[in-house]
Amino acid sequence: MEVVLTIAGSDSSAGAGIQQDLKTITAHGCYGATVITSITSQNTLGVQAALAVPAGAVASQISAVLSDLEPAAIKIGMIPNKAVAEAIVDELKPYLLQHRVPVVYDPVMVSTSGFDLMQPDAIQYITTQLFPLCTLITPNLPEAKRLGDSLSHNAYLLKGGHAEGDVMTDVLHLPDGTQTEYSTPRITTRNLHGTGCTLSSAIASQLALGCNLQEAVCRAKAFVTAAIRRSVNISIGHKNGPILLD
Repeated sequence: MEVVLTIAGSDSSAGAGIQQDLKTITAHGCYGATVITSITSQNTLGVQAALAVPAGAVASQISAVLSDLEPAAIKIGMIPNKAVAEAIVDELKPYLLQHRVPVVYDPVMVSTSGFDLMQPDAIQYITTQLFPLCTLITPNLPEAKRLGDSLSHNAYLLKGGHAEGDVMTDVLHLPDGTQTEYSTPRITTRNLHGTGCTLSSAIASQLALGCNLQEAVCRAKAFVTAAIRRSVNISIGHKNGPILLD
């Protein structure tokens, strides 16, 4: 069984973050290992508070996993500050030199409710030090605007969920200029909490299972679309509900 490591924040409502990552990885038949970077207090109404895990504790968690479980892919989500970003890079670099495993980074910066999840001092460090370690970066439109030209030297999947229209198109950009579009009809629902976490974890799982990048994105997109469709009429919480994976 392939191991997929997720390095991300904890969501107390379990619709996103580490909790949703684990559900997604398990749904793909992989074994999920976790490193928690931040503890958030949130529900379907939004994020109320976030507490960054000390960088030393993040480093210790990563070291414990990498020294024993040997993940076949790594997904990175919420990075609250520069110190945690440094801990992640310092721990991953030696492992990635020996094990060329794919790394998928979902640059979570601001919650849907507008809560800042990353301190500004982390951004420049991440773009110069973490991006080169990544196989794929998965920003939404506001995140891509904030990251600017730093994305152009990397493979990245620009998620189109924030755009208007009846069709939602994500675009995979490769460093050589190649682009691949993945379009699906927009599904009208309030239940979209955790879609970005689900997508990035699904891509990492598909890569761990041996898919190439284009195929992994295609299969992950289909997985998320099916989950959104399945969740249209469910009622969990009072606002932005989660998506159900099965």
